[in-house]
Amino acid sequence: MSDVTLTLTAQPSSAELQAIGDGLTAFNAGDVGPADRLALAVLVRDAAGAIRGGISGYTAWGWLYVQWLWLDEGLRGQRLAGQMLQLAEDEAVRRGCHGAYIDTFNPVALKAYQRQGYVAFGSLDDFPKGRARVFLQKPLVGTE
Repeated sequence: MSDVTLTLTAQPSSAELQAIGDGLTAFNAGDVGPADRLALAVLVRDAAGAIRGGISGYTAWGWLYVQWLWLDEGLRGQRLAGQMLQLAEDEAVRRGCHGAYIDTFNPVALKAYQRQGYVAFGSLDDFPKGRARVFLQKPLVGTE
């Protein structure tokens, strides 16, 4: 083994995280080709322009990844999550994506994603304790 040191930190700098990300990105590009990663967001604003919900994710390697989906409590139960997902999925298809994936440990969100056509492909029990984190996917091309 070469002369290296291992350091554990709970407060990595942005430069340290950038170095790790850049290294992994370069490796993956050489291994499977460039990801063509592009951010994607759907914003829900009220009449005053305040953000009351949204999706944050990205497209890469032909997939849409919905990293975060949040709605203010007062907007829940109105099927807005499905509308937000549809906007994100439509954009992903325009970007050439063939699939989408998302994960949740919230049973209400799980039902909303399943209504949108997402199907579970795996789960982690007790993540967090007493819940299961469910991973879901959906084909995007040819689903119309």
